[in-house]
Amino acid sequence: MIRKLFPFSIFIMAFNVKAMLPLPSKAEIPKDNLQSVEKINLGKTLYFDPRLSKNGTVSCNTCHNVMLGGDDQRSVSVGVEGQKGGRSAPTVWNSAFHTVQFWDGRAKSLEEQAVGPITNPIEMGMSDFDLVIKRLSQIPGYVLMFDNVFGKNGISKENIGKAIASFERTLISGNSEFDKYMHGNKKAISAQKIRGMKLVQEIGCTACHSGVNFNGENLKMGEGNFQKFPVVENDFIKKYNLSADLGRFNVTKNEDDKNMWRVPTWRNIAITAPYFHNGAVRTLDEAVRVMAKSQLDMNLKDDQVKDIVAFLESLTGTFPRINMPRLPESTSTTVLDLE
Repeated sequence: MIRKLFPFSIFIMAFNVKAMLPLPSKAEIPKDNLQSVEKINLGKTLYFDPRLSKNGTVSCNTCHNVMLGGDDQRSVSVGVEGQKGGRSAPTVWNSAFHTVQFWDGRAKSLEEQAVGPITNPIEMGMSDFDLVIKRLSQIPGYVLMFDNVFGKNGISKENIGKAIASFERTLISGNSEFDKYMHGNKKAISAQKIRGMKLVQEIGCTACHSGVNFNGENLKMGEGNFQKFPVVENDFIKKYNLSADLGRFNVTKNEDDKNMWRVPTWRNIAITAPYFHNGAVRTLDEAVRVMAKSQLDMNLKDDQVKDIVAFLESLTGTFPRINMPRLPESTSTTVLDLE
């Protein structure tokens, strides 16, 4: 099921105020991929291991750096052999609360998303998953870890996805100023940030950016909130080349899906520049102006932009400490030349 949020008039959207909610401390766990300490540790190890890429230079963390805001701060990510992708890397923090993954929503779960970049020719560049399994099977430590979590001969594409997804479900950055405010501490955010919070509701931003992750109502996993962007013709579209990528249409080939995108999260948005699917906008205040004009046909005043930016800054969460894992050794040989 796909949920599409279509634009209304500013008047209607101004009264379409939906709930902005505090972030839960835990994400929903699928019944076919229950968590365990061992599985999370395996997933974390795989997440940081560049040997999952063709030439041993790119790991999941390369583009989704959990030591930063969960992205790479580039307009578009750089994969194997210096190849540039076509879209900006979304943050991995709180991605467990997305009901579909990737900008175009083509993955219905974290498990599905986790294995996608590995065989993408631009991202990690592995020719196929048989080679991935062959490599990991040549590393005794991985054989032991997979067998311990999944049983004998546990190394498989499905289990790689399950392990990485299990680790990603621990990447939750709640306890932001906004969360504290919503839990009853009315002094947690400033008067300016409260003005910004009220303003995004009044002008209609929360018609799309609502819920615990500020990316739409809480749907079932596999169902996505999608919105056309940009909606209103304006000078920003040409300046930042916002319409060139057709978004979800590239997946579905449905004309109605041209320039449709999964609604992005606002959480940690202040530390995940640059902005939009092509990473073309460098600053948050400019991104606010672009969204107001492109979606609501509004030219915001400077003080309104400052108030909204201040509120968005209140959504920066508290990040748990991530200790780098020790990667299993490939004893007395290398696995990078296995073809």
